[in-house]
Amino acid sequence: MTLHKFNLPDVGEGLTEAEIVAWKVKPGDTVAINDVLCEIETAKSLVELPSPFAGTVTELLVAEGLTVDVGTAIISVTDAQAAAVAPAPGAPAPDAPMYGTLAEDTLDAVESDGRPAAGPLVGSGPKADAVKRRRRVGPPAARQGVSTAPAAEPAALAEPVESHDIWISPEAVAHAERPAAAAAPDQRPTLGGAITGLVSRVLAKPPVRKIARDLGIDLADVVPTGARGEVTREDLVSYQSQRDAELDKADTFWGRTGSPQERRIERIPVKGVRKATARAMVESAFAAPHVSIFVDVDASRTMEFVKRLKASRDFEGIKVSPLLILAKAVIWAAARNPSVNATWVDNQDGSDSAEIHVKHFMNLGIAAATPRGLMVPNIKNAQDLSLKELALALNDLATTARAGKTQPAQMQGGTLTVTNIGALGIDTGTPIINPGEVAIVAFGTIKQKPWVLDGEVIPRWITTLGGSFDHRVVDGDLSARFMADVAAILEEPALLLD
Repeated sequence: MTLHKFNLPDVGEGLTEAEIVAWKVKPGDTVAINDVLCEIETAKSLVELPSPFAGTVTELLVAEGLTVDVGTAIISVTDAQAAAVAPAPGAPAPDAPMYGTLAEDTLDAVESDGRPAAGPLVGSGPKADAVKRRRRVGPPAARQGVSTAPAAEPAALAEPVESHDIWISPEAVAHAERPAAAAAPDQRPTLGGAITGLVSRVLAKPPVRKIARDLGIDLADVVPTGARGEVTREDLVSYQSQRDAELDKADTFWGRTGSPQERRIERIPVKGVRKATARAMVESAFAAPHVSIFVDVDASRTMEFVKRLKASRDFEGIKVSPLLILAKAVIWAAARNPSVNATWVDNQDGSDSAEIHVKHFMNLGIAAATPRGLMVPNIKNAQDLSLKELALALNDLATTARAGKTQPAQMQGGTLTVTNIGALGIDTGTPIINPGEVAIVAFGTIKQKPWVLDGEVIPRWITTLGGSFDHRVVDGDLSARFMADVAAILEEPALLLD
């Protein structure tokens, strides 16, 4: 009988340490080669470690939550044979799920279309076992005889985001799904009349509207994931659960008055992804002289174009959002202004000389956020992708990030980044440039605003783009021309056909 000790491997490029997040086995368990032993968190991602041995687990040498150096023995496994069991020769290493982020979800992170995402890839609703329904205080307006006609307020369309399975009591749903009386039509005038081809009210089926009324939810605040951009019952479940979770946390957040102040301070160790992100952001903020500019954009034609794509047979089953058009716009604009797709490289000999490396390829980064921190996976050679292929790549990126399976290779080699702050309902911002790049574009929320067109004030779908640039490479003129080109595509997507 042979005892094997498994040392913590280097799962990234030169990483020196990792945290044991969760063990998937316990002493006495039988494991086969490539069975998952544990999850570890490195400075880049969450990784599942496969077993290189077959046998019986004898001891877990490192406790969960501890950070250990690469090469440290973390588990011992004994086989039932006299000879050691070696991994099959030439067997490929399994795909190690990584924890990527932009949040989803937004997505989440990752997918900007103008409404808060249920988790940015941009944040998604909490899991069922993490949320306890709160008892409602006071009946909703519908139960007090107050008119509950759905308001015809404009709502920015949002990128569909995979909602989590979150529990709402069957009694509440059963009650909410009883046929509702026909609501009186909204007769309020719109500013300047309706816009042809644009949706001026939230799409939802009558039972869903009834649920929303009974739960006191404004449908305009919910991220729609239906095939035609409508709000589904699952969307309401996710939104309500997230809202309840936030209220639950708020109710218990403040420490009891009179307790010693030291006991009312929560200490959170900075490690793993968050530690690496903090270090990179400080380095970027102080190494690259940032300059930011902003531009308001009439994205009404982009919204119409997205609506047509969703109805197209070619895009059937593919999630489409305005982020897709922005991504294409950034690729197109970078080709016209190449220096935004570059890297500043200092000379390694310590002299003042430096080089600017202009990349003739686009690895488009999409910032995504998850509870473990911010990550920026990128789409390799995005310049070669058709609109449909780019949509699929964005969907895969968002899905992988929300599932925590983004691999380190997907976060390396980025050339220009898009951050989707609009998925959280934010108008604009001044993002910090991703290290190794010289430009980042912030995509704000898209919502209807008064807009002067041909001398008439009418409602249009407006968004604000924010861009941050490394002034060593991208001066004011170049940054302005680049942002103007991106805005031009959002205002007229047909330019992509040139």
